[in-house]
Amino acid sequence: MKVIKLDAIDSTNEFLKGLSNGQLLENFTVVTAENQTKGKGQMGSVWDSEVGKNLTMSVFIKDSLSDVNQIFKLNVGVVLAVVQALETFNIPNLMVKWPNDIMSYNFKIGGILIENSIKSDGTVHSIVGLGINVNQVNFENLPKASSLAVICDRQFDKEKILFEIIGKMKQNIAIMNEDPVSLWLEYTDRLFKKGIPMPFKDSSNQNFMGIIQGVSSYGKLQILLEDDSIPEFNIKEIQMLY
Repeated sequence: MKVIKLDAIDSTNEFLKGLSNGQLLENFTVVTAENQTKGKGQMGSVWDSEVGKNLTMSVFIKDSLSDVNQIFKLNVGVVLAVVQALETFNIPNLMVKWPNDIMSYNFKIGGILIENSIKSDGTVHSIVGLGINVNQVNFENLPKASSLAVICDRQFDKEKILFEIIGKMKQNIAIMNEDPVSLWLEYTDRLFKKGIPMPFKDSSNQNFMGIIQGVSSYGKLQILLEDDSIPEFNIKEIQMLY
């Protein structure tokens, strides 16, 4: 596994994407940065991270998917890898807020953004961007955010966390191609607020109540409504209010 360590970069995802377009990269090549000035989150949001305190990285993954329709399966394996890795450091009450935010209790401690490209031979190359709040303790104006240090009241070795995550990613991708059902079940079991009546907001800014049931194979959130229907929602169509 090759690890490229940078002091500062606009986006580790963009840097790794540029590398992969210009040369053949070893599978699971990793780029980390102490300072990322334009980190990306879901739906164009900015991942703002205090310099030197957090784990900011991107991973190049190839040959993990044989079919573009299986893209969310990679998401499941990667998100669970992060949760499983953090559990080895005794981080409590870890859950996944659909589709790929990492939660401890009711606080967001990490997020993942996966960007996929389909090559001319049909193979899929993926850039997995990952940000985890590790040793940052100041979250002024971010009431829903926290870090491993705040939750556990101690400092952590970012490099040890990195290597544990990559090890779990490799393990889960192997499982994904042999026994994907087990990963799906674990992902579903770890869904944040699953089975609890929760308020949501739709794309028309209308609020409604629903109960999370699970996630479809295409990554859509399945919600039980008051009329007993279970519609499926894309990430741009719904927001959980908590």
